[in-house]
Amino acid sequence: MTARVPRVLLVNDSAAVRAQLRRALEEAGGVQVTGEARDGAEAVAAVRRLRPDVVLMDVVMPRMDGYAATRAIMRARPTPIVLASGVVDPRDVRVAMQALRSGALTVVGALPAPTHPDYATRLTGLVQLLRSMARVRVHARSGGRAREVREAAMETSAPATRPALIAMGASIGGPRALITVLDALPRGPMPPIAVVQHIGHGFAGGFAEWLADQTGHDVVLAGDDVAPERGRIYVAPDDRHLLVERTTGRLRLSDAPPVDGFRPSVTALLRSAAEAHGARVIGVILTGMGEDGAAGAVALRAAGGHVVAQDERTSVVHGMPGAVIAQCAADAVLPIGAIGAQIASRSGEECARS
Repeated sequence: MTARVPRVLLVNDSAAVRAQLRRALEEAGGVQVTGEARDGAEAVAAVRRLRPDVVLMDVVMPRMDGYAATRAIMRARPTPIVLASGVVDPRDVRVAMQALRSGALTVVGALPAPTHPDYATRLTGLVQLLRSMARVRVHARSGGRAREVREAAMETSAPATRPALIAMGASIGGPRALITVLDALPRGPMPPIAVVQHIGHGFAGGFAEWLADQTGHDVVLAGDDVAPERGRIYVAPDDRHLLVERTTGRLRLSDAPPVDGFRPSVTALLRSAAEAHGARVIGVILTGMGEDGAAGAVALRAAGGHVVAQDERTSVVHGMPGAVIAQCAADAVLPIGAIGAQIASRSGEECARS
C-alpha cells in the first residue's frame, strides 16, 4: 500500500516566496502543497479549512506573525509547524524561539535561490524535514508538572561525588523541554551545563540569548578552549561539535566530520565528557528525532556516568530518548517535568521550584 503524500500549507507574506516554494516542492516531489496563506491570521483559518499535515511558515509577517499564529493554531487545531526565516538577526531569533515554545517543532533557514550552490541539498533536506514533521503527533501542553517534580525529588539522592558536568542533548521539541528542565534548576550553584540543540543554521546565538532571557540562567554560546564555570550553561554553536578535552576538562569546538549526520552531535559531546570526567557526568537526552546521543549515552554509562532520558508521553518526538532506552543506556526515564528535580538532587542542590 502506497503511503499518502503529506499535505503542506505554505505561509509567507511574499507572493514571490510562496511561488518559489510551491514550484520547488512540486518539482522535488514527496510532498503536496495543499494551500497558501499570506499571514498568520490567514494561516489559522486555512489550517481549520484545509487540515494540512504540516505547516511551513515564515516568522516575521504583518498582522499576525509566526509566534502569534503558532499559538493560535495550537489552540484551534494542533498541527506540526516548521518555521522558516531568511532573516536571522537576534530579534527575529527570539520571535522564532517564542514560537517554538508555543508549539512549533523546529526552525530552519529560508530556502535559497535556485542559483545558490547549496540549493539542491537544502531543498532535499527541506522535503525530508517536512515529510518527517508531518508524521509527528502534536498536542496542546498538559499540566502535572508540580506532581512530577515532587516525585522526582523523592526518587534519588545526591551521589557521594558531585558532577563535574551536565551534558544535555535535544532536537525537535527541545527548546520547550529545555525551558522546563532549566526552570527547575537553581540559579548559580549548579555544575556547568553543556547543551547540544539541533536547530537551524544561524539560530544558535539567538537561541542561547533566548534561553537566558526565559530562564534567568547564565547562558552563553560556547567558545573554544574555555574552562567551564559553575552556574553557566554553554550552548553548542552552529555547525561545530562541542567537546570536553580529556586531559584538562576544558570545552573545545571541533570541525570534525558529522557524527551520525549531525554537527554538533550529542553523541560527540557525551563521548568526550565520558572520557574526561567518567562517573562525574550527568547526561540528559530530551525529545528529538533520530538516534543522536544513543551511542554517547552507552559510552557515558559504561564510564559510570548517570543518564536520564525523557519519557515517551511528554516527548514531542521520542526518537532520541527512545534510542537511548532501546540501548539500555538510561539510568532513569522521566517525564519532562521531573528531570530538572533529579538533576538538582544528584548535583547536591535544592530545586528552584517545588
